[in-house]
Amino acid sequence: MTVKNHSTGPAINPYLILVLGVVGVSTGSIFVRLAAAPALVTAAYRVGLASLILAPVALWKARQELSALSMRDFRLAMLSGLFLALHFATWISSLDYTAIANSVVLVDTIPLWVGLLTPMISKDRLSRTTIISIVISVIGGAIVGLGDFAVGGRALWGDFLAVVGAICAAFYLLLGRSLRRKLSLLSYVFVCYGAATIILWLVVIMLGYPIVGYSSKTMMAFWAMALVSQIMGHSSYNWALKWFSTGLVAVALLGEPVGSTILAYIIFGEGLTWSKFIGGVVILSAIYIAAAGEKSG
Repeated sequence: MTVKNHSTGPAINPYLILVLGVVGVSTGSIFVRLAAAPALVTAAYRVGLASLILAPVALWKARQELSALSMRDFRLAMLSGLFLALHFATWISSLDYTAIANSVVLVDTIPLWVGLLTPMISKDRLSRTTIISIVISVIGGAIVGLGDFAVGGRALWGDFLAVVGAICAAFYLLLGRSLRRKLSLLSYVFVCYGAATIILWLVVIMLGYPIVGYSSKTMMAFWAMALVSQIMGHSSYNWALKWFSTGLVAVALLGEPVGSTILAYIIFGEGLTWSKFIGGVVILSAIYIAAAGEKSG
């Protein structure tokens, strides 16, 4: 996918923002581990608190743009939020049925789905370099989970949920790419995260999960997820969508398991297996290939 340069380039190197995004989202699994709450409640607090933080800033800085937003763009941003909510709901729920390795490998097929869906949704064209990087990144994700795959009927349902989560994430990125061409980051993420918040909290209430009564440690983890994983992590990706193709951003997303593995080793002392190391090198190689192709395009 080749992205044409805008008449005015970004004030900050977009590759640095992409790295910042990888670091931000890599903390997500760490904070989930520290939060003693149901997975869907954790997701609802993550986007809910992020929306709460963004609300006064968006209403102050982007009020004029938000009020002038066309109904079509507003609906597309809401739809993007729906797919973000579905991504969180299905992927996180998959962890209750299948092994973490199954879930990680299958949700890491996001670049593959982006490649398949791009011709139907976006005007971007798939270049040979992008296709190669997508294939390599999916292989790298499979190597990360090598030797730790679960099998069985219950696991198959979890695997299905993880695949649905990957497809939803692909739609979320592609819609974001389309909207970020004309909307500011603040306006887009405010509507998108807001829609995801409403949907996730409705699901939490419908399922009867407790909303309050969590420990201070869990609440601190919720706030950390909102600030670091969502606002710093996801918003960096959404910012980068204006300057990079969806393919590169999707491949860069696979830096998350690499960063999470390193953080888990530092914080929790979890061992680094050869499969995780080799898979991480393969994923980083795919990101480099995608980035090199973007520059040459």
